[in-house]
This record gives sequence, structure tokens and C-alpha cells, in this order.
Amino acid sequence: MAFRIERIGRTYRHMKRYRRILSVLFKYGFGDLVDVMNIEQYVEMGLKLVSRKRRQKIDILSRAARVRMTLEELGPAFIKLGQIMSTRPDLLSVELIQELPRLQDDVPPFPFTEVRKIVEKEFGKPLDRVFSNFEESPLAAASIGQVHRARTPDGEEVVVKVQRPDIRRTIEVDLEIMMHLAGLIERHVEGWNIQHPTRIVAEFARTIERELDYTLEAANMERFSRQFAGDPVIHVPKIYREVTGSRVLTMEYVEGVKISDAGRLEEMGLDPVIIAERGFDLIMKQIFVHGFFHADPHPGNIFILPGNVICYLDFGMMGRVDLGSRENFVDLVMSVVRRNEKKAVDALLALTIPEKEPDRRLLERDVSEFIDQYYYLPLGELEIGKLIHQLIKMAALHGISIPPDLFLMVKALATFEGLGRELDPGFDMVKQATPFIRRIRMGRFNPDRIAREAIDSGTGIIQLLREVPDELRKILRMARQGMLKVEFEHRGLDPMLSTHDRISNRIAFAIVLSSLIIGSALIVLSGIPPKWHEIPVIGLIGFLVAGVMGFWLLVTIVRRGRM
Repeated sequence: MAFRIERIGRTYRHMKRYRRILSVLFKYGFGDLVDVMNIEQYVEMGLKLVSRKRRQKIDILSRAARVRMTLEELGPAFIKLGQIMSTRPDLLSVELIQELPRLQDDVPPFPFTEVRKIVEKEFGKPLDRVFSNFEESPLAAASIGQVHRARTPDGEEVVVKVQRPDIRRTIEVDLEIMMHLAGLIERHVEGWNIQHPTRIVAEFARTIERELDYTLEAANMERFSRQFAGDPVIHVPKIYREVTGSRVLTMEYVEGVKISDAGRLEEMGLDPVIIAERGFDLIMKQIFVHGFFHADPHPGNIFILPGNVICYLDFGMMGRVDLGSRENFVDLVMSVVRRNEKKAVDALLALTIPEKEPDRRLLERDVSEFIDQYYYLPLGELEIGKLIHQLIKMAALHGISIPPDLFLMVKALATFEGLGRELDPGFDMVKQATPFIRRIRMGRFNPDRIAREAIDSGTGIIQLLREVPDELRKILRMARQGMLKVEFEHRGLDPMLSTHDRISNRIAFAIVLSSLIIGSALIVLSGIPPKWHEIPVIGLIGFLVAGVMGFWLLVTIVRRGRM
């Protein structure tokens, strides 16, 4: 079931969590951001009671480190958001891009009694009938789930990933609050309306929704396994479908060495140079041959088995890239390497989603300057991941957005490039990538493909010619019946409308205040009982309420710096 999130509406129901989030923001020194977003306009006054105190030791930390610590303290949804945002160099600074991959989501395990309940509810029978043995102590615990070792009734060793109780509800609340905050940032923080934070949160919601459904992860593993069926250099753990559900995932137990554990690799007699070559070949096959790739290949998700066999784990985050995007990406890299800024810009625009039509002359100038930084470097010294990240960041300055899957692809390449250089200091990514690049470029001239595309194009043109007369008749009929509508979208009016709302609210507030004072004065003069010291009590209460309201209005005006 998909998350249902709104920008404001239901956030009022989650005030306790909202206060917690704002308290953490103040704790790590982000009170200025809270003030800029004008939160008090949209959320009840109770939030003004949130403490703005912060610990002194926070001042010695960098802003990027404070962002990371804030996300870690806020929990699973915010940690996942940070991990995904770490792939967005067009949105974040270099410091944040380097800091966010350090996010930790190690949390205490939840009790075994809860594990038992979830497994039994998922499969509708007692735990000892689902597994012949199930270890109570988890192998690992994270923010979304934890992993236990177990044995199937057939005696096969497996690991069972069990989702945390109520994690879906927790994340749904946080997503709703994120959407509210994103709307405020879009409206009030200068420059961010171009980046559409609400769109980012919506995309993130879809991503984390997929991660919370373990049947999708199981399907990813099975598809990945089919891609490399018969390939001796890779092992994909087997999925046990009969004991896998939306909240429980059971897979083959695998013993291996982390790809980053150089000492253990040496002890096991494994060859880092071979591992680097095989690992990079695999990531290139995933992207450029199959178009379906593991989008989170960090060291904790890759084990090395005897014989230098590579084993991927955790298939919750996968990327997909179509053939056209692969070809455009290859064109972009080759244009940069060959110093052809015009073709580089063509490939960049074909890959991206321009928010507005960029000034091509300025874009070509910036691309040319960018190419000059790398043109005289030996190919073996080029860092493709870093190069593409910088190019994407430069494109963002021209209002060009990158599709999410392309970011995941660049991240996967950059991550494995870094791993390859750690394993083998002489690792030459360009040399390794050349056969795949050549294959993509030559694939365009395949006679079967040319014929197929010609047939598809011809069919599309014929279909369009058939549809045009009917569509024209529909438009003319709608115009004749007065049903034709032309919609206009106003942009840039939100700040003015917000100001008008604030002015009208203050005027209404002042009118009510004045009426209260006048009414209370009339009651006092009329001497209506009951009385206190010969003064009507109702009149006194009216004056007291008017005083509180007047003081409140004054404080609000002073805080905004406008009398």
C-alpha cells in the first residue's frame, strides 16, 4: 500500500513528532532555517514553546557534520533521505556530499517477542513450523529491520530479515512532515523553488516505499540472478519464496569477506587486483548491458567468496537505465575526453530535464572550461565518477535537473571506482570501461536494430496520421460547445499572497481585539452582575483576554521586525 502524504493538512495530528523534529533542528544550530520558513504561520502556536537552546559543543562542528548528526537523531526516514540526497551534487554542497555517506543507522535490536509476532502473522503459523531453528540474537540491526540466522525445515542455512514493528507508520508520519517542510522551503527559502523540494520528497517516498516491501527486494534479487546466470565470477544469494513476505525476507546464508577488508582478503588468499577488475566489469555489465543495476554497492553490501567470487547483498535499492540514456551517457563521456563541447552539451541536454531552456552559448562556454581541467590529464589518472559529478553540478547552475536513476548510476560507478583504487592502486577505470563504451557505440549501427527502429518509426507516423483528424474534430466540437478551456499558471505570487494573508489576519485580529475592548468597557459601565469590588466580572475577563491578545499581536509584529 503506497504512502499517502500531504503538504500540510494531517501534520497537525503529529504535533508531538513535529516538536521533536524542531527541537533537534534547534539543538544542532538550525534555528535560522526554522525562522526563514515562517513555520509559526502554518502550525499551531504550541510549537513556539519548543526550546531553542543548543549545546555549546555543537559550535565546533562543521555545518555538514551537524546536518549528518541531525538526520541520524531524527531516525530511519531522515537517514534514508540523507543517503539518497548524498547522490545529488546538483542540490548539495561538496562538503555535504562527502559527509552524508557517513550516516549511521545502527540502532538497538527490537525484542525477539516482536520478531516472533511479525513472522507468525506474516505466514499464519507458529515460528517453529516456519523454521526448524531460529536464533534469537540478531546478526545485525538497522533502522528498518534486523537480520537473524535460521534453518529451514529442509535443513538449509538461511538469514531472515524482519522489518521493525510499526516502521511503516513511523515513516509515514515523517514523510508527511517532510512534505510540509519541503513546501515551506519551496515557498520561503530563496533559490529552492527551482529545485522543487516537494518533488524530491515525493520521489523519496516512492523509493522508501519500495524498500519497505521485501517482496520487491526478492524480485530484484531473482532478476539480478537471471542476468548473471552461469557467470562464475558472481554469486547472488538464493531467495526462499515460501518463507518470504512483505515484512520478512529469507535468503541463503553466505559466509564471505567484506570487499574493503584488505587484511582478511590477504588471509584468505584472495587477489585484490582480480577482485577490482571483476567488480568493475560486473558494474559495467549491470549498467551498459542489462540496464538494471545494484544502486548501493558500498563495502558492507559486497562480500568476496573463495575463488575471488563477488557476492552482492541488500537489493532494496536498484537502478534502471534505458538504452537511450546509456548511449547518451557514453556520448557525454566521449565528448569530454575528446574535447568536443558542442557534442558534450547535446549529450548533456539529451540526458537531463531542463527546467527552462538554458543559454546554450553560456553552457558551451562552461563545458569548455570544464573540459580544459581534464584534457591534459593521462587517461589512467581520470576519475570518471568525480568528473561526472562535477559536470552534473555545473549543469545544475544552468537550471538543468538530472533524472534520479542517472544519479544512482553515477553513484554506483563512483563508489566502485573508489573501491577499485583501494584494492588496486594502479586500477585504470578508463581502460576497463573502453570495451563496454565501444559496444554501446557500435550497437547503434547494428542492422537489426536499424531495421527495427525504422519499422517502429514508420508505424508511429502512420498511427499519428490516423489520429490527427479525430483529435481536430474533438477540439472543434469542444470549442463549438463552449467547453474549450485555456489554463494560465501564475508563478512568483506566493510570497505576495502570503503577505496579503498575514495583513488580513492581523486586521481581523485587531478588529476582534477592538470589539472586545469596547464590549468589555460597555459591560463595566452598565454595572452588570456578578461583580468583584463593584466591577462587573465579565468586563474584567474581557479586558484580560484583550490584554493577552494585544500582547500576542505586538510580540508577533516585533519578531518579524516590522511595526
